[in-house]
Amino acid sequence: MAIQPDPRDDDESAYDYRSDRVDRPGLVSDLESLVDGDVRFDDYSRQLYATDASIYEVTPIGVVFPTSTADVAAVVEYCAEREIPVLPRGGGTSLAGQTVNEAVVLDFTRHMDELVDANPEDRRARAQPGITLGDLNATLAADGLKFAPDPAWGDKSALGGAIGNNSTGAHSLQYGKTDAYVEECEVVLADGTVTTFGEVSRADLRARADPDGDLEARIYAEVERILAEETDEIDARYPDLKRNVSGYNLDWVVERERERGTVDLAALLAGSEGTLAVVTEAEVSLEPIPETKSMALLAYDDLVEAMADVSDILEHDPAAVEVLDDVLIDLARETAEFADVVDLVPDGASAVLLVEFYADTDDEGKQAVADLLADRTDGVSTVASPSEGHLRTDAPIRAFDALEAHDEARRKSFWKLRKSGLPILLSRTTDEKHLAFIEDTAIPPERLPEYVADFQALLEEHDTMASFYAHAGPGVLHIRPLVNSKTVEGLAEMETLADEVTDLVVKYGGSVSGEHGDGRARTQWNEKLYGESLWETFRDLKAAFDPQSILNPGQVCGDVSMTEHVRMGPDYEYDAGFEPALAWENDNGMQGMVELCHGCGGCRGPQETTGGVMCPTFRAADEEITATRGRANMLRQAMSGDLPDDPTDDEFVTEVMDLCIGCKGCAKDCPSEVDMAKLKAEVTHAHHEEHGSSLRDKAFKNVDALSRVGSALAPLSNLASRVPGARVLMEKTIGIARERSLPTFKRESLTDWFDARGPRVPEADADRRALLFPDTYTNYSHPEVGKAAVRVLEAAGVHVQLADRTDSGRPAHSKGFLDRSRETARENVNALAPRVDDGWDVVLVEPSDAVMFQSDYLDLLGSDDADAATLAANTYGVLEYLDRFRLDEAVDWSAPAESLTYHGHCHQKATGKDHHAVGVLRRAGYAVDPLDSGCCGMAGSFGYEAEHYSMSTAIADILFEQVDDSDGETVVAPGASCRTQLGDRDGRGGEEPPHPIEKLDAARP
Repeated sequence: MAIQPDPRDDDESAYDYRSDRVDRPGLVSDLESLVDGDVRFDDYSRQLYATDASIYEVTPIGVVFPTSTADVAAVVEYCAEREIPVLPRGGGTSLAGQTVNEAVVLDFTRHMDELVDANPEDRRARAQPGITLGDLNATLAADGLKFAPDPAWGDKSALGGAIGNNSTGAHSLQYGKTDAYVEECEVVLADGTVTTFGEVSRADLRARADPDGDLEARIYAEVERILAEETDEIDARYPDLKRNVSGYNLDWVVERERERGTVDLAALLAGSEGTLAVVTEAEVSLEPIPETKSMALLAYDDLVEAMADVSDILEHDPAAVEVLDDVLIDLARETAEFADVVDLVPDGASAVLLVEFYADTDDEGKQAVADLLADRTDGVSTVASPSEGHLRTDAPIRAFDALEAHDEARRKSFWKLRKSGLPILLSRTTDEKHLAFIEDTAIPPERLPEYVADFQALLEEHDTMASFYAHAGPGVLHIRPLVNSKTVEGLAEMETLADEVTDLVVKYGGSVSGEHGDGRARTQWNEKLYGESLWETFRDLKAAFDPQSILNPGQVCGDVSMTEHVRMGPDYEYDAGFEPALAWENDNGMQGMVELCHGCGGCRGPQETTGGVMCPTFRAADEEITATRGRANMLRQAMSGDLPDDPTDDEFVTEVMDLCIGCKGCAKDCPSEVDMAKLKAEVTHAHHEEHGSSLRDKAFKNVDALSRVGSALAPLSNLASRVPGARVLMEKTIGIARERSLPTFKRESLTDWFDARGPRVPEADADRRALLFPDTYTNYSHPEVGKAAVRVLEAAGVHVQLADRTDSGRPAHSKGFLDRSRETARENVNALAPRVDDGWDVVLVEPSDAVMFQSDYLDLLGSDDADAATLAANTYGVLEYLDRFRLDEAVDWSAPAESLTYHGHCHQKATGKDHHAVGVLRRAGYAVDPLDSGCCGMAGSFGYEAEHYSMSTAIADILFEQVDDSDGETVVAPGASCRTQLGDRDGRGGEEPPHPIEKLDAARP
């Protein structure tokens, strides 16, 4: 059985998920004796590392989490002696399948993730391979520096992975690829030797070369042989591109030798995908952060026309040129998240180019855009007319309209439009998906129009479709055809398309990969791209570095096939083992959601650099199994038979689902919108049905009834937990953490108070009528929050009454008792929908209960339930209600001078409703610092449960740090759980912070 994580342990031993079900016991025992890091060969750990962000799945031999270069050397030496493959891995964000293999995986992101040294004067930094680019740049930013390559998932991608992939990003026109910044690498060679690679003179290379010497000497000998014998072939066959990461980086080595007379062995590792050596530390050069930026959006009638304009735009020396076609523009227009930014696009545009400039001053940036628009349009701009005298006569004018962006907010809107592509494409839940297998070909920009036209013809010939987007400037278009990999025919079509596209790439002097590498998707096409002679040169180089081919075998110049080990191939079978209890109205129902995660690792971002809600347990634990990606993959693997356990087995529920806290952040922050909270509810419900439920779970399910009794018996009921030994007894009997302060109850509930008081705004005089729902916590434990809501609503001219029900169904729902929560939902809908039909609004002060009405009821009852849909559409959180209808503008606020730190509830953030509170508080006169925070870690009953207490407080520590960094005088939080966590910060049951509605109440005249 797995050991639950305990952050109270020291950092090195916290969150140990090792299981007693270990295969290959001799190998495990040997490795554990050799390394200080963790060694995990159990089924769960192996399956967690069987996938990455690609379409492939290969179960590894096991996983090692090294703590040092010595650990890595020990593992590699041991494996070399036994010819066991080894795979170095960073964040697992690779799209071509190069980070999955039948090997011993070395995950560097767990322990070897530190910035070793930074030298701002020399613009150099030295770091371990597991550090994310986001963390690296966050540290360097204080000195105005950054590691320049900026892959799309850089805040989750590891430095070692960036080297292995020779990564770059949207601004490669300015910065090039990673190879330009790798100055020196400490590496472990294939026999366990530790050495350092950097630039050496040609003479030094020859002096060190010995074909009969040790491994390092043989490597030098082979590099010298290639420079002496293969330079002409390299010149002839390598494409002349800024963006080529196919094959080994030999053209860079040749170029450096010609320019400097030195041989760059560190840069030779860039793009080698862990097949030549294992990087354990790297020194990289840095670039200054641009002083300012400016952007233009150019609109075109046709995608090919836009592509024809790219070469001329490049003459203006932009930092980035990005494209978005009409397919994505139309899809984005249909989504709530991106509809607002799509409104920026001029009517009739079938393609847009986003052009960004770096500049030293705002005036320089504006001038760069003005010159571009004068050159490429009729001079039409929605911001300012372009400067005179720049209209060219030697190039056709193709853009029919243009927009400018100079301030940060508008630039962010432009980039949000560009980045809408991937989330939209990856949200498809059908068997047909937009697969990444030829999505990053690189073509000389001047040949893009012909290439795109030919590619479109191929898609039409294969009766499929794709969108065209991303990095038009360097000629790297992201193109993901719609393919069903679950069928034999689909796989065959995928390979045929790849073959035909490779022919186009060769025809137009391009590369099969300009960004995402070879891996399993493209290795087989390198021979066609480079020719038989260079293909053999690649293999000779690989043999020199790795004579036994143990380092990530099969990649770059190996024998992997793009149609093997496809994650959901023709042999894939899905069987949940139970019928879903909730409404799944996407394509393929619950199965579509189970299969939705594509593995990009968006859930693995740290709070400090990525913000957002997702994924709080990973942020606290730094363990793959606690990320949405880990849970989603494990759930799919359990349902497809890759794991020995069913998804409802005790072990699976405990190992995989138990620590999901249901924050709903993944439904918002995940690019594919994987709804793990909903999936957990399904699995937990099925587990209850099959195995029963605990006394504690049943108690939490019935918390409304228990709170009613507690209120009736108050204040005596509040004394029970203060009896000596009572908390210890509760922990031992029902598993309530002894460290937790338990809720207290008020004798006079909110409903008692209101019944005695009655409404103060006559119904006939009110513009709006609100039914305030007295949720369990507000009604029985904190009626003062409900009272404040009543008073503020009435001050805004609202006629208020209280609903005669107190249980929203949230407690039962969060514990997986879906039959009970459905019954409660039905009762509330039946009671409240008729009132809504009569013109009443439903308002709640507790965010999780509001979202229950707005969202979860539709899952329980189905969106085709007219009454449920009506209630959902007319239910509001109290701050949302005030803001949406600008009701607060009727109040003559007393202009408080207090500043507030606002922590929003994760459910509100996940449903896009968190911003309302900030607007109302500011209009009332408060200075507000809204935290970009995730879940507080309390998560209803989760934080009370003894086995979860340590995880709850570890998540809370992240929030506490943000609170401490804020300038606000007072913390406010709308969530009852959040206020409990904040009040219980030191484990002493301190004073809970107020609800924002209480601050509004205090600001009334």
